[in-house]
Amino acid sequence: MTDNDDQQREVAGVVKWFDGSKGFGFLTDPDGGADILLHANVLRNFGQSSVAEGAHVRAMVQKTPRGIQAVEILAIDAPASEPMPAIADLCSATPEEVARLPLLPARVKWFDKAKGFGFANIFEQKADVFLHVEVLRHSGFSDLAVGEAIAIRVVDGRRGLMAAQILSWERAVTEARGTQPGGAAALAKLRLVAGAV
Repeated sequence: MTDNDDQQREVAGVVKWFDGSKGFGFLTDPDGGADILLHANVLRNFGQSSVAEGAHVRAMVQKTPRGIQAVEILAIDAPASEPMPAIADLCSATPEEVARLPLLPARVKWFDKAKGFGFANIFEQKADVFLHVEVLRHSGFSDLAVGEAIAIRVVDGRRGLMAAQILSWERAVTEARGTQPGGAAALAKLRLVAGAV
């Protein structure tokens, strides 16, 4: 840090651990300093209620009387993993095929981390979509809150509809804006559907 402790700086750290029930966790400091506090409110401002251990986080940090703290999340990338599906149900789809699936706006109906699964509902549809804890981890989450807005890519698994990828609402909007074909149209559709709920 510089002599001016009020200045913020950007860091790219890795999530050491995060506990949603405690409301905080820590990032490693890429410069080898003390761990960086990541408060749940800062994570919520980014649009996520949790983050997976090992996820890569770009954040603005600032020195405070309690140490260095993240004050704004700029980006979260899922933990590095093997280029293989999160669960056996997804073995027939390559990561490229999953990435081409449309992002669908959804809300978490319920999720139980201890059981390892839960369900979400796609906006304006009644069918439940299965959420597996390993798909969450591969997507950069460690847990989901009831009612949390997410975007999902869905496949028809052996037991019905299941999420193949889960994104925070904010990340989905960013993706729809820039990287998907018809980005502006996709963004407008996400906003239109979200506004109807």
